[in-house]
Amino acid sequence: MSVMNIQEIKEIIPHRFPMLLLDRIEELEEGKRIVAKKNVTVNEPFFQGHFPHEPVMPGVLIIEAMAQAGAVSLLSLEQFRGKTAYFGGIDKAKFRKKVTPGDTLMLEVELLKVKSSAGIGKGIARVDGKKVAEAELTFMIG
Repeated sequence: MSVMNIQEIKEIIPHRFPMLLLDRIEELEEGKRIVAKKNVTVNEPFFQGHFPHEPVMPGVLIIEAMAQAGAVSLLSLEQFRGKTAYFGGIDKAKFRKKVTPGDTLMLEVELLKVKSSAGIGKGIARVDGKKVAEAELTFMIG
């Protein structure tokens, strides 16, 4: 179990502002499980247009944040260090509640299968302990 700050996250995945959607790694079992945090602020660029009078974090970005967390876990494994994890698929995505400015998005991804060039994970996003989204994610390693 290890904690990572934003600088350490940037050493593992190539994402940068405005597409880096993780602020901190709270727990990490390399190649197995990860818990990450995203503090959602009113200053997020997507809130300018989604929606100006009722800011709501787009569901696809919640899924992207889950995928970034899963990628950190996968790319922390020695055999994948220095590589990039790409989306290979999204299955069974469900959205249950809105995510708005001021929320702290907690992202948990459990890697179910890891192969030589791919991985499959189950992601759950929560705010205040309540599930806001979930999905099965497929990662391709390049």
